[in-house]
Amino acid sequence: MKPNSKHVVETVEGLRDFIFNSLQEFVRIPSINHPPTGDEYECQMAVVRRWREMGLDPEIYTLDTVPGLKAHPRYFPGREYNHRPNVLVRRKGRGGGKSLLLSGHIDTVPLGVQPWKHDPFQATIEDGRMYGLGSYDMKCGVTVMLGVMRTLYELGVTLKGDLLVETVVDEEFGGVNGTLAGRVRGDNADAVIITEPTNLAIINGVRGGVVVNFSLTGPEGIIFGNEEPGHAIRMLAHLLKWVDVFRQRRRANVPGWMGGPFDPVPVWVTKVSAGGWGTNVPITVPAEACLELYYQLIPGEDEAGVKKELFAWLDDMVADKPNDFAGHPSLTFPYRFMPASEIPVDSPVIQALNRCVQQVTGSAADVRPLPAPSDLFTVQRDFGLQGIHFGPRGGGAHAADEYVELEDLLTVTKAITLLALDWCEVTDD
Repeated sequence: MKPNSKHVVETVEGLRDFIFNSLQEFVRIPSINHPPTGDEYECQMAVVRRWREMGLDPEIYTLDTVPGLKAHPRYFPGREYNHRPNVLVRRKGRGGGKSLLLSGHIDTVPLGVQPWKHDPFQATIEDGRMYGLGSYDMKCGVTVMLGVMRTLYELGVTLKGDLLVETVVDEEFGGVNGTLAGRVRGDNADAVIITEPTNLAIINGVRGGVVVNFSLTGPEGIIFGNEEPGHAIRMLAHLLKWVDVFRQRRRANVPGWMGGPFDPVPVWVTKVSAGGWGTNVPITVPAEACLELYYQLIPGEDEAGVKKELFAWLDDMVADKPNDFAGHPSLTFPYRFMPASEIPVDSPVIQALNRCVQQVTGSAADVRPLPAPSDLFTVQRDFGLQGIHFGPRGGGAHAADEYVELEDLLTVTKAITLLALDWCEVTDD
């Protein structure tokens, strides 16, 4: 018999300590992604231990063992996966119901250079929040998936449809290979929820993203005889001025998209480097200046068109100061091209999940695209699956003192458990 929503809510509340303690355990185990490698193994093994405590038999596989993965056009070469496994558990259904896949990444970004008030690996709880690297992005989502499976285990129900749960490696830094491996392997379902933090919104789409690294070079030193110094810095100054030109062109040429209150096509300078700093570095004109440019895309933009637009802008920038530029600056694309993607806001899984959210919170969730890229695009675009994001509130992703609102772990666990019962259906026996 299908449990009613009150029973589900009470069961999740009874798992409060289990859920919070699990998140603390995961945050305290570093799982930093530093391409081309990463340190996800120990945290994945902690997830495996939790699955085995429920009597589940997780599949542990490395990406290099997945037939056809490297031949897939979306596969991004140059990453190493030794000691970096994906983990999958499957709650096999009796048959007759729809299947559901819950997915999340176990890797985090590095600590960064800003000081933390809270120890990034202590998982400190303060004022209803848990602080720590990955607490929000996205070990909270991994913990939610664990909470859903534990709730179903406690309820003792048998589902008609299969329920799959995976934790993948290498999502940060434009990594999609971990998610792609699961889809190529055939671990697919009628609907997919990637439990990224979404501040309790249901995310039906994502922006795309492009990262471009520029290198500008010139002579180093302070006295050059008949040659004036400063080539690299002059080029950097001009390039920075023209970033705003690029931003204005993007806004003028790309139609608006319902991506929230932010700029629909943002263009950001995310890193600038030239010379060193401090008294241990001589006063000198640096030989090289580097700039990282990151900009986002909306649905409908393809890689060829995006690069054509970029190089046309560079042509105009160089032509505006030909004495400093002999041609285009040296540039590279360090990460994959990530296209934008979306599914209709009235897709069946969105409607079904929103009914469950309403049962838990008393009101429907907002449905909107995410103003950032994620691996959701490959689920939607490359495999044609009903894929969405749904997760807790928090803040500080990719920054110091990252945190998650702990009560939201329970809220999201309740809603997704109700969805699993409704979507996959409960057997009568």
